[in-house]
Amino acid sequence: MNKLINTEELKAAFGYQRPGDLERCLRQQGVKFLQGKDGPVTTIDALNVALGISLSDLDEIPEPIEFAPTAFK
Repeated sequence: MNKLINTEELKAAFGYQRPGDLERCLRQQGVKFLQGKDGPVTTIDALNVALGISLSDLDEIPEPIEFAPTAFK
């Protein structure tokens, strides 16, 4: 199921306070969105598409690599 991301969640994720600024940012980044009562709403899939990530890519993500804390000293 594709979760709907509301305006408040988008504001927190992108760091904008005003819906108009958030809408401009989403347009510039190529994120498809709908205009809700309080501002833009979108989905995780729409964000992934703007990032160039497809669902088939998500199935192939390897396990994260763990580094020892002293490896970079």
